[in-house]
Amino acid sequence: MTEQLAPVPGSTGGIPDDLVERAVARADQWARAGAAATGDDPGPSAQLAALMHDPDGVDFTLRFVDRVARPEDHGVAARELARLTGPGAPLPSFVGGADRALLRAGAVLAPRAPHVVVPLARRRLRQLVGHLIVDAGGRGLTRRLQEARDEGFRLNLNLLGEAVLGEDEADRRLARTMDLLRRDDVDYVSVKASSVASQLVPWDLEGSRDRLVERLTPLYRLARETGSFVNLDMEEYKDLDLTVALFTTLLARPEFHDLPAGIVLQAYLPDSVGALEELAAFARERVAAGGAPIKVRLVKGANLSMEQVDAELHDWPQAPYPTKAEVDANYVRLLDRAIGGDLTDALRLGVASHHLHHVALAVELAADRGAERQLDVEMLQGMAPAQARVVARDVREQLVLYTPVVHAGDFDAAVSYLVRRLEENASPENYLYALFSDAGPASYEERFRASVRDRDAVPATPRRTQDRATETPTIPGTFRNEPDTDPSLAANRDWARRAIGAPVPRVREPELTDPDAVDHVVDRAAASPWSERSPGERAAVLRDAARALVAARGELLSVMVGEAGKTIAEADPEISEAVDFAAYYADRAAELEGAPFTPDRVVVVTPPWNFPIAIPLGGCVAALAAGASVVIKPAPQVRACAEVGVAALHRGGVPADALQLVHTDEGDAGRRLITHPSVDHVVLTGASQTAELFRSWRPDLRLVAETSGKNALVITPSADPDLAVADLVRSAFGHAGQKCSAASLAILVGSVASTRTPAGQRFHRQLVDAVRTLRVGRGTDPSTTMGPLIGPPDEKLERALTRLDPGERWLVEPRRLEDTLWTPGVKEPVAAGSWFHRTECFGPVLGLMHAATLDEALELQNATGYGLTGGLHALDPDEIAHWTARVEVGNAYVNRHITGAIVQRQSFGGWKGSVVGPGAKPGGPNYVAQFGTWHDGPLEALASAPLSTPVADLLATAARESGPDDLTWLRAAAGSDAAAWRDEFAVEHDPTGLRAEANVFRYRPLPSLRVVAAPDVAPRDVLRVRLAAACAGVPVTVVGPDVDPGPAERLRVVGTAPDALRRAAASVGASLVDTPVVADGRREMLTVLREQAVSRTRHRFGHVEDAGGAVPD
Repeated sequence: MTEQLAPVPGSTGGIPDDLVERAVARADQWARAGAAATGDDPGPSAQLAALMHDPDGVDFTLRFVDRVARPEDHGVAARELARLTGPGAPLPSFVGGADRALLRAGAVLAPRAPHVVVPLARRRLRQLVGHLIVDAGGRGLTRRLQEARDEGFRLNLNLLGEAVLGEDEADRRLARTMDLLRRDDVDYVSVKASSVASQLVPWDLEGSRDRLVERLTPLYRLARETGSFVNLDMEEYKDLDLTVALFTTLLARPEFHDLPAGIVLQAYLPDSVGALEELAAFARERVAAGGAPIKVRLVKGANLSMEQVDAELHDWPQAPYPTKAEVDANYVRLLDRAIGGDLTDALRLGVASHHLHHVALAVELAADRGAERQLDVEMLQGMAPAQARVVARDVREQLVLYTPVVHAGDFDAAVSYLVRRLEENASPENYLYALFSDAGPASYEERFRASVRDRDAVPATPRRTQDRATETPTIPGTFRNEPDTDPSLAANRDWARRAIGAPVPRVREPELTDPDAVDHVVDRAAASPWSERSPGERAAVLRDAARALVAARGELLSVMVGEAGKTIAEADPEISEAVDFAAYYADRAAELEGAPFTPDRVVVVTPPWNFPIAIPLGGCVAALAAGASVVIKPAPQVRACAEVGVAALHRGGVPADALQLVHTDEGDAGRRLITHPSVDHVVLTGASQTAELFRSWRPDLRLVAETSGKNALVITPSADPDLAVADLVRSAFGHAGQKCSAASLAILVGSVASTRTPAGQRFHRQLVDAVRTLRVGRGTDPSTTMGPLIGPPDEKLERALTRLDPGERWLVEPRRLEDTLWTPGVKEPVAAGSWFHRTECFGPVLGLMHAATLDEALELQNATGYGLTGGLHALDPDEIAHWTARVEVGNAYVNRHITGAIVQRQSFGGWKGSVVGPGAKPGGPNYVAQFGTWHDGPLEALASAPLSTPVADLLATAARESGPDDLTWLRAAAGSDAAAWRDEFAVEHDPTGLRAEANVFRYRPLPSLRVVAAPDVAPRDVLRVRLAAACAGVPVTVVGPDVDPGPAERLRVVGTAPDALRRAAASVGASLVDTPVVADGRREMLTVLREQAVSRTRHRFGHVEDAGGAVPD
């Protein structure tokens, strides 16, 4: 899109001072007349003004709308009504006496008679917002249209509805919009691209445009037949290029040559200047060829909160201007450039604003330039009706009211609209806020004058300028997440298309089949001087390696799409993750400076095929950060991916002897790599059976493994169904379900599970619609939303794709398109304890389970034997607190998808059967430090804090059993535990500090711990472990080495573990933590704790209700 700063050719340009004075006078006149009219009959305007000026008004109103009016389940709504308005709950001052009494009474009666009280509460709410949102069905709309005509208004109807997650809902919304156009009393509608086509892919602008042209052509034909006007609404920044391209492509069709139609531009985007130039050029050419003019509806922009959320979560600059003053100045610039000249008869301008000064300026500009016929004034239905009536009497053309309409059954869809409007207008910077304040609009006069003065001084170039083809890699000295590629930018879309069209690199390294060749590789790694470099030096190399990965992004994208079958949307964030691993672990390396730590000699990394860049390279750079040399053996399906990634690390400065890549067979050579005596650690991401196999080969193997998962997303009746279904589909079918974090189960609670309830009917309908709409294809096709399998289904996946267990039925039955292309499937109901409940299938199959209560859902979620990821969709804070305190997973997600963990934000790793080893999470603070051996440093260097009573009692016992030196050591250890507990382990950490999303990293005590006292154990060491456990409140049982390990149990071994114990542990997936016992509590206490990352969405449609990110216990 063009970025030229010159005024639109043909416009007069320039705004004389006397014209500004006339605009001020006109605005003042309107304001006085509007205030007088409002004073005569304040009605809804007074209540809206009171709400906007009440500090608690917006929060209360949004909670009421979202949690009382929205839920389909009356019991949920009644519970929230009682919480929000019951005895002791504060009611905001804007709630009047009658409504206050009704709310208090309703709060008491609702839990007893929800089916009576809740409908009454919803009916009252619809009455209160009826001036803002009109009922789309029956007499309500007819009456409002007639009233508008009588008052001299024209209504621009915007049909709201539930989220368009699939094509069935898109068809329904389009049909209903066309039904509106068929009415004799409707001649103007607005439509959004996302409301008529589902699952648009931002990487595929051309394909999305063409889909939308075909979808919207019947609507525009109907508009031509009925003489109606269609306005194409603008949505978020990511939709700007698509919406402009769609609009111009549609209207360029010969059949619409004579059809007037409109599009929206948002002045809070600097990009709107270039967009206006493009549309102006299109309009001139169209009119010159004898076609109809176009219309641009010019708004300030109402999606700022969601734009801020989107930018924050992706680490992108905010697309809109950062200040209201800049938005206002750009609005004036756009008015100045669009009004008059040769655009007068080519581009009609809808001045859509309640800012009376800006509206008055537009009217004066049009009069001064002889362009009154070019101008429409537009306002929002119900926001300032008295002022609208005053302005309507004073302008030449009929004033247009933008009017949201919603069918009664879809009223919950109005929540997001109300959130945007209320939050926008409750801001003290907003004109309506000033209009209804004691100071009145006169207080805005200086801001208005500044907007005129600064109109050409504010930037007109996009705030987002990322260009993957030309950027210079930068990695800061302190960790910051690497931004993903922004598909809203044309340069990036072009870059991605070139990348996925490039030839896939061929595998260059030979496969080793001779164990002697493997010995040579490992011996070279063991002899590398890498460990002799200081932690600071290693950190510097890893930051250079991160820069090299940034530079290689295009090559990495090509090979992942071509070899691993990933879509752009799945592959690009993985590259960011690899960059993040290198940069984050560089910081962790620097923390080892001066530590009593000896790095491992050689670490072998055996990664999976499903994340062919991030997981392999993440394992490599973690071990390198610790000072170990690395040998990586990639999965055979993605050898080229690993070669490209390792080559980038080498270019970044990682020595060739410190990082070697080998391809081995799955026979003797592969086994030799795992069992070589110089290999101190093996990193595995793969199946639990592979971990067992490796440990059977070498009983003393120190294995760090992230293994299988059977992950569930719990959905309660309090959930937002649109978001729950969208997140479930993303979590279940991203990368065709081939993620260890994927949601292969959804546990539906209460009314959500039943197809006899409104909540259940809606959930099932939306889920089936969304799943059936997924477009299955190759990653090289940018329109693909679900890619291929890595190969033909194995036995477990084939069973999941083709068979049902007793009592199950297909909601969506999978279909085989090719050997590796399968459509997704959904089965229901999966029984507790059944094969699908407890088996990881690793593919595009989702099973639905039913639970009567949240506690029952938790039992099902925790009963799989695994504990990798889990999710909850619920808006009830009590449900969230209950679930987060009891779910047994390493990564817990609330009101968001459960895949796509980001380094530091959501360090990734599981509990129970999903992990083998000490349990430090990749991308977290303790992962690097496990690739080596910790020793005792000077005791006087350890921090200390007061002891808890259990620890003090245990020390008193130790004093009677220990010598002076041991007792001194134990006392120092206990004090160090207390300090570590106080400063690290009992504290919830959220280093990202995001407003829109809480990302808490915390430590949870083990439920219990068995300490294995080996024959050569030192009694002092057993006491030391018991002290750490006592500090954390972990019950301890001391056992002998002949103990039978439990499935997925963690045992702390003190002394030398016999091979028989190691074999027994391997056979049941138990972890033996046999590292040396140390006094430092920051290290030793990790053996009695589990790490957990809890990520929780904190906003509703961009509105952040609270600033706290703590996770309840």
